[in-house]
Amino acid sequence: MSILDSVVIGAGQAGLSSSYHLTRLGISHVVLDSDAEPGGAWRHRWDALTMRDVHGVAELPGDSPPPRDGQRANMAVPAYFAAYEQGNDLPVIRPVRVDRVDDEGGILVVHSGEQRWRTRTLVNATGTWTHPFLPHYPGMETFVGEQLHTVDYPGPEHFVGRRVLVVGGGASAVQFLGALAPITHALWVTRREPVWRTDDFTPEAGAAAVALVEQRVAQGLPPQSVVSVTGLMLRPQERAAERLGAYAARRPMFERIEPDGVRWADGSFERVDVILWATGFRPAISHLAPLHLRSASGGIRLDRNGRGTTAVEDPRIQLVGYGPSASTIGANRAGRSAARGVQRALSTASVPTG
Repeated sequence: MSILDSVVIGAGQAGLSSSYHLTRLGISHVVLDSDAEPGGAWRHRWDALTMRDVHGVAELPGDSPPPRDGQRANMAVPAYFAAYEQGNDLPVIRPVRVDRVDDEGGILVVHSGEQRWRTRTLVNATGTWTHPFLPHYPGMETFVGEQLHTVDYPGPEHFVGRRVLVVGGGASAVQFLGALAPITHALWVTRREPVWRTDDFTPEAGAAAVALVEQRVAQGLPPQSVVSVTGLMLRPQERAAERLGAYAARRPMFERIEPDGVRWADGSFERVDVILWATGFRPAISHLAPLHLRSASGGIRLDRNGRGTTAVEDPRIQLVGYGPSASTIGANRAGRSAARGVQRALSTASVPTG
């Protein structure tokens, strides 16, 4: 079996950016994507989410961004990615679900069922969408209503006439309330008091937020999302929910879940039909466990004080869409950084050629 210079795992924004830059550097590689068609996590977003609603999709390297119009995001972005793959002749193989990555005598071996790829370096671009975080609360298994996570969100019409509890303090929860409060009964609960951003989100403010995420990654701590440190802002499409008091009526987390609702520590009770868990995601990196990249603190340390993409524990490994690069703009920049990291690792490696 021949040995590749690199393997990219994931064909979302970060994976395609990495492949583009690897191609420009003349580095032989393949991109392994678990989905049957292009689009990454965007393929699985709800139908009601339009390109006007998303925070933004940065242009892929050497291209223009998709238009911010009324198209469904789960159709427009996959079409954009598909055209980009084809136009740049990127070596994407799908569907391939990676099970694990081993180190065999200095060569990395990527396993997917009976299939294997041997490579000198690896770019991990698996993101977070496939690893939703669902906290456990006493009694949740007794709830007779419907429990959904962000990954299962079917669109606002599904909830008309039902009492919905939105759980979570991030941007997704704010967006769900914006869509649901004007059409049905929706109540918001969070573990912490929401932090609202009242000033403009300037480039300087964005850089400061990213720096906080970088500090965690540099210390080997599990990364937080950039959004979690920027504060929350309301968009025009959420103002109707604001006028209805959906955000002001926020309550702290309940103590337990009962068959037909939730109960707080003070004994108060709210009957609900649906619990919508907007509780975020964790990095999808379990397939890297055999490489022992995690620090004692639970995260993977990256080089250059958290601003790079190279794993400190193993410079052959690049992580994109992880920590500070977990945004479309950050993913593009990380793709260039990862390609250069691969180039550095290849220039210093002493491995057989095949």
